[in-house]
Amino acid sequence: MPMVKYMNKTFAGEVFQIEECYFVNCVLKECVLFYGGGTFEWENTTFENCQWKFQNEARNTLQLLMTIGLLPAQQKPPETMTTTSKMMN
Repeated sequence: MPMVKYMNKTFAGEVFQIEECYFVNCVLKECVLFYGGGTFEWENTTFENCQWKFQNEARNTLQLLMTIGLLPAQQKPPETMTTTSKMMN
């Protein structure tokens, strides 16, 4: 599925599948973000109080990291996260 590119936008209370979106200079506030382990991109994007939902391979990887002690089981993501460079998995 091709990515949809969002530029210079602010979103509030929306739901996104991260692998399907490319955010550039965006702000996401109180959004629900699903990530399943695939390719993603964003640049200079801020995530404020968003809820992250990990699916499929991403969820399995997090469970493994918690099981072997590399990630604390009760770790909470930061309420605000700003990216400053392009990220790609």
